Amino acid sequence: MTRILSSLPENTRGALIMTLSMAAFTTNDSFMKAVLADLPLFQALFLRASLNIVMVLLILVPIIGPVRFDLSKRDWMFVFVRSFAEVLAAMAFLTAVSHMPLANATAIMQTMPLSITIAGFLLFRDPLGWRRLVAIFIGFAGVMLIVQPGREGFSGYAFFAIFAMLCVTVRDISVRKMSATVPTTTVTLGAVFGVWLVTGLASIGVDWKPVSLTHWGQLFGSGICLVVGYVTSVTVMRVGEMSFVSPFRYTALVWALLIGFFAFGEWPNAMALTGAFVIAGTGVYTVWREAQLRRRALRAAQG
Repeated sequence: MTRILSSLPENTRGALIMTLSMAAFTTNDSFMKAVLADLPLFQALFLRASLNIVMVLLILVPIIGPVRFDLSKRDWMFVFVRSFAEVLAAMAFLTAVSHMPLANATAIMQTMPLSITIAGFLLFRDPLGWRRLVAIFIGFAGVMLIVQPGREGFSGYAFFAIFAMLCVTVRDISVRKMSATVPTTTVTLGAVFGVWLVTGLASIGVDWKPVSLTHWGQLFGSGICLVVGYVTSVTVMRVGEMSFVSPFRYTALVWALLIGFFAFGEWPNAMALTGAFVIAGTGVYTVWREAQLRRRALRAAQG
């Protein structure tokens, strides 16, 4: 398999790895959605985080490098912020997917490139032209098509997905503020440990439910998928051109639609599907536009 991948062009390899990464993360969400039908949220997250800590140390560390703790105070602050954002995002998103179609919640999460563009403009003064601004407004209009406030069947749990998306935006912006020398394994272990600690404390006041072999299998599957997602999300940043590879993140919508239909009998209504495709379209345009601007800036710098 490795030999076949290495023989492919870089962009093709990057697209395949991005697709695998999205499949892993979406499958993780589906496993947790199934678990949460029977187990309380904090219990399920604590058990998965316990498995994840072991998996990170045994699988992730040998693949992408050791954990380091000799970070500066500034970097530790951003590791903490990222970990806290990860905890809030996990709790909010899993609350959403346990009460609404997987594809709807996943589609809302796909507005993240748009929210990161806004955050980059507000926090780092990144350029934001009128074309991308229009794309952002259209993308968030797509979110409203999914949320459908005021309509019959409206689910307030969609706002948990929106909150999760905002938390993931904070998470990714925190990574941008860290030093380039901070190991991915340290950041990942910090996030997993944060989820383990917070949900462990929160689950003390929760009546734990019996955990069957099926539940353990689902939790183990979720944990493995998360590790695969972490590894591939790091690998894909080093393979191919981002302007070509990044749009393949929207294959998460395809995976969510297929898994939601075959595993849970879910299918979004026409308005929600339209919103999902609007979000994907504006996201792809935003990625393409940023790549165009980078190329222009590079040509200008080269004279």
